Amino acid sequence: MNTTECLEIAALIAPDRLAVVFENNRFTYDAILKRVNRLATALSRLGIQRGDRVAIIQVNTNEHIETYFAVAKLDAVFVPLNFRSREDELTYMINVSGAKIVLAGPRYRDLILSIIHKLDTVEYFISLEDDTNATYPSLKLPTNWQSYETLITNESQYASHPVSDGDDLSIIMFTAGTTGSPKGVMLSHESFTSYILDNVTPIELDIEERNILTVPLYHIAGVQAMMAAIYGGRTLVIQRQFDSSGWINLVESEKVDRAMLVPTMLKQIMDNPNFALHDLSSLKIITYGAAPMPLDIIKRAIAAFPDTHFINAFGQTETAATISMLPPEAHVLTGSPSEVELKMKRLASIGKPLPDVDVRIVDEDGISVPIGVIGEIVARGPRVMKGYWMEENATKETIIEGWLHTGDLGYLDDEGYIFLSGRAKDFIKRGGEMISPEEVERVIQSHPAIDEAAIIGIPDTEWGERVRAIVVIKGNIILSESEIIEYCRQRLASFKKPESVIFTRKLPRNSLGKVLKRVLRESYSHPLSCS
Repeated sequence: MNTTECLEIAALIAPDRLAVVFENNRFTYDAILKRVNRLATALSRLGIQRGDRVAIIQVNTNEHIETYFAVAKLDAVFVPLNFRSREDELTYMINVSGAKIVLAGPRYRDLILSIIHKLDTVEYFISLEDDTNATYPSLKLPTNWQSYETLITNESQYASHPVSDGDDLSIIMFTAGTTGSPKGVMLSHESFTSYILDNVTPIELDIEERNILTVPLYHIAGVQAMMAAIYGGRTLVIQRQFDSSGWINLVESEKVDRAMLVPTMLKQIMDNPNFALHDLSSLKIITYGAAPMPLDIIKRAIAAFPDTHFINAFGQTETAATISMLPPEAHVLTGSPSEVELKMKRLASIGKPLPDVDVRIVDEDGISVPIGVIGEIVARGPRVMKGYWMEENATKETIIEGWLHTGDLGYLDDEGYIFLSGRAKDFIKRGGEMISPEEVERVIQSHPAIDEAAIIGIPDTEWGERVRAIVVIKGNIILSESEIIEYCRQRLASFKKPESVIFTRKLPRNSLGKVLKRVLRESYSHPLSCS
């Protein structure tokens, strides 16, 4: 199935239903499809053909969504760029993808202009949200910035239909690139539709839902949420960029039914001083993922949203969509004391593999490990990436005999629930003993005076590595290093406890709340004797 069919089917069944609410704009499914078709015509006139790449740097807007579907209609390839990228990163991603057209929001125009002389393949730039028409003589090819709205206003609707099938390339999505340059993950149409067809309820005339889109559309979680909403015929309520007050106001005013949040967002919403003053009872489902969820945050959320069902969805860019899920019933903390205790334990898991994807836990030789033993999570199925763009060796190292090696470590319990143990590169090896940073972090974060914590390994000539905690204390509470170490000693095997503690005001995170362990290691990996 081609992803463009998701939009076309929704527009056919419910043309007058609101598809997008974005600030002062409200578009029906019929209106969005017409805008997509006119944009496809404009891109075609600018020379975009099958297989060409079209890049975009912009926050969440209706134009971002329209561009994806217009590019797909031309059998071309969509390249969403992280709008937090710096000059060198942006230059690399545009050049390595070979983008022929770049669409840019107003706040990113100066950034594009600063690197325009370094861009090897770009023929046109399209300005979003305004009518800029400045000329830049440094370009050898057509030199005008095209205006998005002018382009689609002056064009007829694109009449042809895409010929790409499910296995054809649809998106190149760059990973964060914690080390070295970002890698372009190649995702096909089937990477998305294989999940949607088996796990999302299709559009129904008598059911209308509203889905707030907060996660950025350069991220896999944002793209998955967008496609699922359109296939389901939901109204997408778009937030340009997340802020807790804006999110709360949108959910209340637009009577939002569904939301996808990362743990940091959920915490900020509940920490908002006006949280309790708003009626958020319309929320039926909150899906969370993209970063590990601290147990105390999800417990607090279950209490704060008593009428809302929670779903933990686990996946990564290379899997295009969810591969395991902890369903709503697992978040209902009722029953006998033993049942509640078991549910509390499994609340720390990422659930079970979905039935339409194969997931295993393997050792370094690719052999499945026994229950309770930590290994690497590997996955196989139609949604797994085609590989890394222009990186054959990296692809071969990641996809082995059809299995995608995720780099995430975890273990299975006796009921098939998966528990994460961290990233393979983050694991700490102390005197031959393997230590899971996430296990230690969970213990530290259970301390009532600690807001958040991260664990890294620091080099040590005697033990190989030692455990160091970087900790954020709540408010003005005073807590000593020795108190934290003793707290962990009472709850962990002795070799797992931190041997040093660094106090900081906040942890470095990416836009989706993942702690940047690389930054922590660069800042705090000095030897224990120097701490």
